[in-house]
Amino acid sequence: VLQKGLKENFADAQVSVVDCPDLTQEPFNFPAKGICGKPRIADVGGVPYLIPLVRKEKVYDLNTVAKDIELPGAFILGAGAVSSKVLGINAELIPIVQTKSEKKPAVNGSYVAQINPADKGCLLEKYSSKYTDCEFGLLANLYASEGKPGKVIEVKANGRTGELNFVSCLRQTLEKHYGEKPVGMGGTFIIQKGKAKIHIMPPEFSACPLNTDEDVNNWLKFFEMKAPLICQPVIVSRDPGFDLRVEHTHCFSHHGEGGHYHQDTSPDSVQYLGYFQPAELLFRIDRPQETHLVGRD
Repeated sequence: VLQKGLKENFADAQVSVVDCPDLTQEPFNFPAKGICGKPRIADVGGVPYLIPLVRKEKVYDLNTVAKDIELPGAFILGAGAVSSKVLGINAELIPIVQTKSEKKPAVNGSYVAQINPADKGCLLEKYSSKYTDCEFGLLANLYASEGKPGKVIEVKANGRTGELNFVSCLRQTLEKHYGEKPVGMGGTFIIQKGKAKIHIMPPEFSACPLNTDEDVNNWLKFFEMKAPLICQPVIVSRDPGFDLRVEHTHCFSHHGEGGHYHQDTSPDSVQYLGYFQPAELLFRIDRPQETHLVGRD
């Protein structure tokens, strides 16, 4: 299904089932070996807690989320916002956490991408270099598993010929094929070659209400960042009525760049390599009572 859809948007695409590579190795350096074992997705909070105006009291903990999704000790990947209570500012969180279990403390391999106060560029830091908690704020889209090795879906796509980004292409392909039946996936992919359009939220929350996508885009800071970028997508083919963010991807690198992935900006030369696992369960945590569709891109 995925290969057929990708070939409509990329010059070359191959999808196969393989053994998950050891994700503790370069370039991932994750605290768990794989993305297999009781795979599930959690959509926590939501964009309405950020815009039109922020609700700073919305703070969560990944160790608690692991228990809420009935998988204490889960290995969690995804995309979210930092806890402004911990950092004192707003920033992008790239969560990579082996949550705590009865036997072991949490291992936090997350990254934070923020606007560098010195030069207004990207400042990417390892979370554990400054903080000891596993908190996040406002919203997150998370893929969780036991972090075990096993069979995964390997996706290769080179040379983008269509308009869709890599994640949107995967999601819309699933939606087209499975229709009303929601299919969720998570994992990791690398933009191996090329460049990508990435945003980072500014350190200060907007004092003026952000009421439209245009307002949001004027507030966000956009960058062109270079490969290799290691990305963490969470995808649900369609929202079955839980006010989900159906796709959300954050990325980090070993050259100091990272943030929220929008699209590659070098379609001719871009190369994607990803490892995905379909999720068995979906958990919706602290769904906003009042909602809207602004800022979901």
